[in-house]
Amino acid sequence: MVNYELDPPNRIVTGHDREGKAVVIINGPVDRGITKFNGLRATLLWGSEAMPVCNAGIEDMGLREDDISPPKNGSWFRIVDYPPGFPGRRHKTDTLDYAICMFGEIEMELDDEVKVKLKAGDVLIQRGTIHSWINKSDKTCRMAFVLVDAHPEGVAEN
Repeated sequence: MVNYELDPPNRIVTGHDREGKAVVIINGPVDRGITKFNGLRATLLWGSEAMPVCNAGIEDMGLREDDISPPKNGSWFRIVDYPPGFPGRRHKTDTLDYAICMFGEIEMELDDEVKVKLKAGDVLIQRGTIHSWINKSDKTCRMAFVLVDAHPEGVAEN
């Protein structure tokens, strides 16, 4: 059962007018989330295509068609709502991910069934590892993710 008791995230994006003055160019709820993978709802808020990022222009980068991984040398910022009972799906990206649990709780499972429980306010730095997100609770868990393109993982040096 999909449980969306959480409102769509509100997004405020700044930019510049023709005179170079700082202005708000977008302010409102983002209701174009995509439901996939057993009820998971992913909402792309913004992205970039290169580093360093170009802050010029007026394209709404949140309207891009997005895959899990960002473009080469780019980034994605998205909100993901995991419905109650979400069973997880093992996956891996060649990215550095900053993950923030905004609401609810969720388990991140790594290799050998190693699990870490995150609750609202917890922050995780995911460094290109195979993982799965499992919501065993009876409430939707909202996570914020920033994915930055990275080289494939290597073996830790001693």
